[in-house]
Amino acid sequence: MGRGGLAVPRAVRATGRGRVSAATSSTRRAVRTEVVDGSQLAPVTQRPPLREYLGRLWERRHFIRADARAKVVAGSRGTLLGTAWLVLRPVLDAAVYLVIFGLVLRADRGIENFLGYLVIGTFMFQFTSRCLSTGAQSLISGKALMKSFAFPRAALPVATVVRETISYGPVLVAMVAILLVLPDSPVLSWRWALVPLAIALQVVMGLGLALLAARPTARVPDLQHIIGFFSRFWLYGSAVFFSYERFVSHPQVLELVQLNPMFRVLEITRDCLLYGITPGAEAWVILGAWAGALLTAGLVVFWRGEERYGAL
Repeated sequence: MGRGGLAVPRAVRATGRGRVSAATSSTRRAVRTEVVDGSQLAPVTQRPPLREYLGRLWERRHFIRADARAKVVAGSRGTLLGTAWLVLRPVLDAAVYLVIFGLVLRADRGIENFLGYLVIGTFMFQFTSRCLSTGAQSLISGKALMKSFAFPRAALPVATVVRETISYGPVLVAMVAILLVLPDSPVLSWRWALVPLAIALQVVMGLGLALLAARPTARVPDLQHIIGFFSRFWLYGSAVFFSYERFVSHPQVLELVQLNPMFRVLEITRDCLLYGITPGAEAWVILGAWAGALLTAGLVVFWRGEERYGAL
């Protein structure tokens, strides 16, 4: 019987102090201090060197391809015609331009095979326009993904261009099929083999535009609307549905129009598919220079903002 009338077990009285001492000694032995070298640690969003960044982007190529394919399928859900709209949209646009510029304004004067001229311009310009607009929105629509995973943010605009390229395939097939059934048949020649090269340069140019537009639009979303106006202005300045030679006579303005990369894409394609003319070296040089310059500038500009995208 202890003080105050409380009974203390004999075993506790005998061994309690020894058990506490043993537990304290065991705890002291279990607590160990580990020295960690933090010199190699870096923030997850830190911008790596450009070459390393491109290597990481290449490692994500399977994700980019899968994401692009999934969005191509998802984009046609909820409609009765599904993926058929990929072809129907440019067809309907061409029909509208035909009525306005061909029948009402008579802009077809002096243009050989105006229907083919209009189909090529409408079908091919839409690809570049969509690369620019979807690339600009890629970081905004990918905010949730950026907050969940660490990956090169350039994968998002690249995936949009891959998606548009996948969608471009059936559009090009439909374009060629339409050209073959038009009243004015195109000239079949070996020059058709040059068209894939022009399309490849167009894809490279679209990728550069997507990368260039993604960074500023992520910071200022209102730029999406400005890009829409710019695309419309670019449409009218690329001789999509009329010949610039009929309306422009000033030499400096003509030179400026001929420096337009989309004008060169359409000129090369029309010469090869419609008229059987070998495109001049100047057209290839201008288009190639634009494609290389836009891709290089797009990669560098986007890479320099890599650390800021995680905070969007």
